[in-house]
Amino acid sequence: MYVLGLWDGHDAGAALLEDNRIVYAANEERFTKRKLEVKFPYNAIAAALAYAKIKPTDVEHVAFTTTELTKTLERIFPFMKENYYQFRRRRILKPRFENLRHKIKYGMTSVGIVPMSTAISKSIISRQLRSMGFRDFKLHLVEHHVAHAATAAFTSPHKNSIVITIDGLGDGLSGSISLLENGELTRHAKIKATDSLGIFYEQVTNLVGMRELEDEGKVMAMADYSYPFSFDENRFKDFFRVEGTAITAKYGPLRQFDLLQRIGWQVPREQFSYMAQQLLENVMVKFVSNAVERFNVGDVAFAGGIFSNVKANMRVRNLDAVKHWYVFPHMGDGGIALGSALYVNYMLTGASSYDFGAYLGNAYSEEATEAIVRKEEWLKHQKETPREQAKHAAELIADGNYIMWFQGRMEYGPRALGDRSILAPSDSEAVKDKLNTYVKRREWFQPFAPAILESEVERFLGYDGKGIDKFMTMAYMVKKGMLGIAKSVVNVDGSARPQMVGDENRIYKGLLENLKRINGYGIMLNTSFNLHGMPIVMTPEDAIGTMKTTKTKYMFMNGLFLTNKSGLCRLLQ
Repeated sequence: MYVLGLWDGHDAGAALLEDNRIVYAANEERFTKRKLEVKFPYNAIAAALAYAKIKPTDVEHVAFTTTELTKTLERIFPFMKENYYQFRRRRILKPRFENLRHKIKYGMTSVGIVPMSTAISKSIISRQLRSMGFRDFKLHLVEHHVAHAATAAFTSPHKNSIVITIDGLGDGLSGSISLLENGELTRHAKIKATDSLGIFYEQVTNLVGMRELEDEGKVMAMADYSYPFSFDENRFKDFFRVEGTAITAKYGPLRQFDLLQRIGWQVPREQFSYMAQQLLENVMVKFVSNAVERFNVGDVAFAGGIFSNVKANMRVRNLDAVKHWYVFPHMGDGGIALGSALYVNYMLTGASSYDFGAYLGNAYSEEATEAIVRKEEWLKHQKETPREQAKHAAELIADGNYIMWFQGRMEYGPRALGDRSILAPSDSEAVKDKLNTYVKRREWFQPFAPAILESEVERFLGYDGKGIDKFMTMAYMVKKGMLGIAKSVVNVDGSARPQMVGDENRIYKGLLENLKRINGYGIMLNTSFNLHGMPIVMTPEDAIGTMKTTKTKYMFMNGLFLTNKSGLCRLLQ
């Protein structure tokens, strides 16, 4: 039995289940090259079917999510979401009525599912699927936060857990609490869209001059450059109240936006970001603490865009009452296509636990890759075995070079996890500055992240044993004695967002093991293989194009070692 999940909104995508196995998952942005694509995921659906070698008529069940009024209107009038996409990503000149557009958006926050919106959305989705050749399928609707909860509950290693979702909004809600007990997922609490922490942080992102729904991580990073002050001095301290397992906003979204504008006028953006981050952390700590106390369960699983905030996640993890934690790696709306499929399969078969790994996208053979490489006269190439590549790459990194690394199946989610990565030494501040300036072309204050051997985690980090993070979803403090080794992958406050590498990716682990043999440390810088503002590369052509644009000297790709005859190599010079 095949279950297809799809999402046709912000960060659209598709996922395919075969019986109780996740076969494929990817987001539309990787195909259209428009980051956080909003269009119907025709390409991702077609890629999922091609990977499974099936036809549209083989799919019996299709799951989709979110039929609130605003989403339904966008399905009826696709130009509406395209206009907002161009506006939000700042691909157009600043409109004269920018403030009015935001106020209209935030004024619609309280409008969830209305009569006929579900029926209209179902009709439109069915028509789009039939245009692709789907026939005789049953179309299932999954509520937005149920889809989020399913991703966390059914892919986590916990048999029983509290499942918490928090995001901007979807289907009239901005959060929920559920329990996974003995294979059953049951909701126990919900947070209204008008009490949204996600909308608050989105508004802050916009008001510091960044792109909402995209640059919230930059706000988190910028907050560390403010001078610190106590929460009692925070002008946002009363914006939200936590009582038991309820979060309540003092102001509606429109009033809140107005107040934030007025406060932002008076304070530097670093301080403004600090105030927002401090508020978010305090609210999340109280909320999760109260949930653990109420349900007396110490294992927690999280999903929703707010849980992309690794610093707030760290504060939650440090709660004594939290015994083990898990954050679904594609925690934002880009993950709800898979969540919809997982929940429908749960309803059909009772399946509530999956063997989950991040490598769920497209793969390319060595033969196909070599055929593409041979067309590029500016590239030299030679074949290497996986063992040779792991050793050679480690030698180049240890000698102060950065490399591009393209292997196997594309990662699912926003993080490069060793199949579509740019890798570099971890022990030089010059690496961060030059990668940001010449390769990634992004803001100077954004920290890079480390890939660390699982066996090295306790050596480098203040690790508490509450969970192995293979997906870069959690911040940890780097031990003081190791700050010199981690100069290029540590934030200004001494924290890092690690990928803990084990046997799930053998060649990548082998690279780190070879690096440890050379310099004594199983750690390196790992950042996503893309230019800033672009999706992570998917195809060999994408990778070669990025290599050429950035004048990168070295790339390891599917059994080939590539050298750009006119490329840059060392970052430490």
